[in-house]
Amino acid sequence: MAWIYLFIGALFEIGWAVGLKMSEGFTKPFITAFTLISIFISFFLFTKALKMIDIGTGYAIFTGIGAAGTAVIGMAFLGDITSAGKVFFIAVLIFGIIGLKMSESSKVEVTEEGL
Repeated sequence: MAWIYLFIGALFEIGWAVGLKMSEGFTKPFITAFTLISIFISFFLFTKALKMIDIGTGYAIFTGIGAAGTAVIGMAFLGDITSAGKVFFIAVLIFGIIGLKMSESSKVEVTEEGL
């Protein structure tokens, strides 16, 4: 369940990042409200996920999904510059996120008897 919280929280991170751009300095009330609600939901789900996921792995995946998703939405819908280099490094970021998730293993508790 922690990974689901992390992923959904990261989607809301994308939402609030895009909302910051679209609110035009918080001058659009509806988009500003969406942004603030997204920030709250994003961090709420992130904190729930961190109860079960290591902070380093969780934060890297959370921010990686947010950064990659925000960059893709910016290029696809908001007129951000698209280049081969940008697309390549977003792909590298996504593969890094997948690698972190795949390398996360169950915590093994070492006891004195196990030494």
